[in-house]
Amino acid sequence: MRIGIIGSGSWATALAKILTDNGNSINWWIRNADTIELMKKRKHNPHYLSVAYFDPAQLFLSNNISEVVEKSDILVIAVPSAFVLAALSTLPKDALKGKKIISAIKGILPDSNELLNDYLLQEFNVPIENYFSVLGPCHAEEVAAEKLSYLTFSGVDESKAYDLARYFQTEYLNTVVNHDVMGVQYAAVLKNIYALGAGIAHGLDYGDNFLSVYIANSANEMTIFLKCLLPATNKENSEINYSASVYLGDLLVTCYSLYSRNRTFGNMIGKGYSVKAAQLELNMVAEGYNASKCIVKTNEKVQAEIPIAYTIYQILWEQLPALEGFKKIEGYLF
Repeated sequence: MRIGIIGSGSWATALAKILTDNGNSINWWIRNADTIELMKKRKHNPHYLSVAYFDPAQLFLSNNISEVVEKSDILVIAVPSAFVLAALSTLPKDALKGKKIISAIKGILPDSNELLNDYLLQEFNVPIENYFSVLGPCHAEEVAAEKLSYLTFSGVDESKAYDLARYFQTEYLNTVVNHDVMGVQYAAVLKNIYALGAGIAHGLDYGDNFLSVYIANSANEMTIFLKCLLPATNKENSEINYSASVYLGDLLVTCYSLYSRNRTFGNMIGKGYSVKAAQLELNMVAEGYNASKCIVKTNEKVQAEIPIAYTIYQILWEQLPALEGFKKIEGYLF
């Protein structure tokens, strides 16, 4: 099977390293032609994870997305959620016919407030059976350093998800499979919001004792939302383990790790940065910012009790002072 990657940020680069370390050749869409030339010359991405080197013989690099899509049977989409529509907008409606799509996106598409699978179904007629997600806990920086990590591949057909996961197995990367393709995506959205909140708490000088209580309550709130989203009306939903790594583990690492851009972004907010100033300083996309607005809108239908996520939304979008917001959050914790 021919594999293509859409995107050239840190996560896309980490996935490219995993795939090529497992002996796969890849087609790789990189928007900037200058970046492509530098990669051919230097054998690494000059902007992200520059310690990860590639064998040029395993790479077909192109800034023509249609060319990369046409050459690939499996497509890994790994651009930030806010830029997905722009990246795919030039593709013809039948461009993804028969292809397997792996979403490496950790957010809701903010323009349409929907998951990638919903957008691909509407715009490209990609059935859910051909759609899979890949999620952590897994920081790109640790992949580059070849520290043991785990990725969870989710699809409605677990056997197909398992087949795709095999392309990513290396000595430093283990894979897990489940069927909860909707739930894991929303869990990734929520964990970024809670991690941003953990950063705010750190910036406000809350200590580890408070943070542990905050994260425990965030995990509970996430479970409440997911159970409202996917009621246990069938056996498969009732048997989902929300303490598994793709749910709880990803929440923990994103809240605690210094590699977490959401935590870093939140820390700036807690220290008094404006949202705009924090965005300029970080110079990377913190998915939790847009996600907080998207999840509040989504929850208008889900109707789950998510006061922590809602308060973080108020801090980021409604100018609620961070300290005032966390005084409110203190009252929600137990």
